Parts: sequence; structure tokens; C-alpha cells
Amino acid sequence: MTNKKLSVPYGSGQLSFELPESAFLSIVLPASESKSAADADETVRAALQEPVGTPRLSALANPDQKIAVIINDITRPTPSAYLIPFVLEELAAAGVPDGNVTFYFALGLHRKHTDDEIQKLLGPDIYKRFQFVQHEVGSYPTTSFGETSRKTPVEIYSDIPKNDLIIGIGEVGFHYYAGYSGGAKSLLPGVSSKESVIANHKMMIEKNAVSGRVDSPVRKDLEEAAEMIGLDFILNVVLDSHKNVAAAFSGNFIEAHRKAVQVVDEMYKVEVKPADAVIVSCGGYPKDINLYQANKALDNATQAVKEGGSIIVVSECRDGIGNTVYDRWNKECRTAEDAVARFKKEFEFGGHKAATTAAASLRFNLYLVSSLSDEAAEEAYFTPCKTVEEAVSEVLAKNPDAKFHVIPYGGQTLPVMKP
Repeated sequence: MTNKKLSVPYGSGQLSFELPESAFLSIVLPASESKSAADADETVRAALQEPVGTPRLSALANPDQKIAVIINDITRPTPSAYLIPFVLEELAAAGVPDGNVTFYFALGLHRKHTDDEIQKLLGPDIYKRFQFVQHEVGSYPTTSFGETSRKTPVEIYSDIPKNDLIIGIGEVGFHYYAGYSGGAKSLLPGVSSKESVIANHKMMIEKNAVSGRVDSPVRKDLEEAAEMIGLDFILNVVLDSHKNVAAAFSGNFIEAHRKAVQVVDEMYKVEVKPADAVIVSCGGYPKDINLYQANKALDNATQAVKEGGSIIVVSECRDGIGNTVYDRWNKECRTAEDAVARFKKEFEFGGHKAATTAAASLRFNLYLVSSLSDEAAEEAYFTPCKTVEEAVSEVLAKNPDAKFHVIPYGGQTLPVMKP
């Protein structure tokens, strides 16, 4: 029996493995990497020179304004340090002094950054020259803008609305319940209160709250919130599977976002024939920084495997589980059935990850190749394996005729079942 040599991203490198030729079905790659930009600098500048639905940023700003620039946190692949100078060029052209610009980290309910992480996100020059703020959930004042039509309280970190111009920098890709990342997510959940985030995220169990839908109730809700607060301008990029800029759009937070969505669909939605098993990588760091983030790749992979089949998740998880509530639910819910039943009665942010993974484990055989302990993997409803080959052997022991898809960039690739 001959083996096929393969590799997938893992942490900051690659993880190589072998799969029997007879078991290999296909490598499921993003649909069109030809979309990658030949000149990223030119692509970003062109996007800022021709915004969608708004005047150019250099025309919106003036020297007397206070400017808030919201950037993603370390769990997102947005190349903020690369993009920020282009935004600053536009603000400088409007005569805005450095002292009038403050950077805010869109932490949502995630942990605060270390100083090294802040320097990485901003770049060393911006870190030294500009003010930056990272809020701590529950310990900062918020300003209320009322409720959305879906009864989500619109509460934002109070410093943000004190600025005259609010700019969001982000990345557009698939999001497993908001449909897509980017756009208005800079504000909600980015810099909103815990109560706002939880109310918005409760909609994740609704029918259309899935990857690849702009009509996700979660996205419609957060866009309504951004309209109420006033998100004046965005710069959003689409990245290829190597984290290079493939496309960029600026301007209105809905219109520019939808232009980016069109590119994401062209690049990353791909039709597949369902397989018996799938080997899926999140796409490497930071998408596999913890198990909390890795579950996005698992969610996408479920679209490429037959009901009752197997999914092998390859994720380094250098930061462990990544969320204390998620970890607690994993420990407290001793069975998958317990987690699903608890979620139906009780919404707790972080616990939703335990419940959705538990639900997946009731439909598929889940395996995990990671740096987590066996105990942590088992508590999260996975069968832990030291290597991909070990996981493959377990799958083949159950189904000797199993055929495998390999998805190297599971966080970016959305399989669509062939009819």
C-alpha cells in the first residue's frame, strides 16, 4: 500500500503526515487563489482612494477632530500593523495631528493583550507615537444608545463616542454565526458591553446564523447597532490562505463590507462531494491559537463530511482552551448530551462553544491533534491523538473503506455540498 505525503498548517509552521493513497479523496482548497493581489500596497491605497458609499477619509477628517481607530485583537489574522500606516496617510492629508488619533483594540470578551502583542498589532513605530486603549470587560464605563429592534442593548465603551470620527480596520472572512467577519463587528462585539455581546450572540442558535450568510440575524443585529452608534468609515481586507492581502475595500461599513463578501465567496466557497472523513487545519496561528478559535474550522468542516462520519481537527492550541467559561462547561458537562441540554436552558457566553462542539460530537466522530492534554481534549468531546496518522488509523479501524478530504485552511474554506 502506498502513502500520500501531505502537510497542513499547524501553529507557526506545518505538520506533515501520510495518508494511504486508497483513502485520499481530495484536498479542499479555497476556490480561487488567483484573487491574491499582485501589489498589496497599491490595492490598499486604491481602496482608500475610491471608497464605497462615503467620501474619501481625507475628506471626512479635519485637523480639529478626535479620531478613534478600532483594530482587531490578537485572535484575528487582520494585518493591522501593515494597514494602519495607510489610514494614517489619509488622516495626515487632512491635517489631523498624531495627538488626535487613538487606537482601540476590539477585544469583545477576549483577554487583554500583553505588551508584546500590542507592539505586534500596532507596529513598533505606531506603538511609540500614538495613544492606544484596551478595555477590560466589566471594569470600564459604557454609554447606552438604546436597544436594537431585536432587543439587544447597545452599550459601548464610553471613550468611543467622545470621538468625532470612528474608523474600523478589519478582515472579512467566514464567521460561523455572524455569517462573515469584518464590517460592523468592530463595534459589536468589538468594544461593547458584556450584556450587549451576550444578547447579540444569543441569536447564534437561529436558523440563518451560519457561515456565509449576510442575512444572519447576528450580523443584521450588530449592523443595526453600528448604525445607531455611528461607524463612520471602515478599511476591510480579504486575505488569501497565506494571510496576504487579496483585496481591500473602504467606506460605508455595510456597502464596503458587501464588496468584500463577494470576493470572499469567489475565493473560499467551494463545492464538494461529502466524504467519510475530513482532516481539517484551522490554517495555523493565530486561527489555531486556542480551541475556542479552532471550533470555527470544525464548524466549516461539518459541511464536507457525511452524517456519522469522522472529523480530525489539527490545531496547536498554544493558549489552551482560550476561554474560562468554555473550559468550565467542558468540565461540568460530563457528556455531550448534558452540554446540549444545558445550553437549551441557559445561555452563557463561552458555554456556547461547549454546546456546539458537543452537538457536533453527537453527529460525527471528533478527533483532535493538538498540544492540549488528553484530559482537556476529552472534556471538550474530542478523542485526543498524538499524530494525524494515529487519528487516521482509528478512523480506518472503524471504516476500512473511508475516503478523506483534507482541508488545510478550514477557517477560511467553506465547503458547499454538491446537489
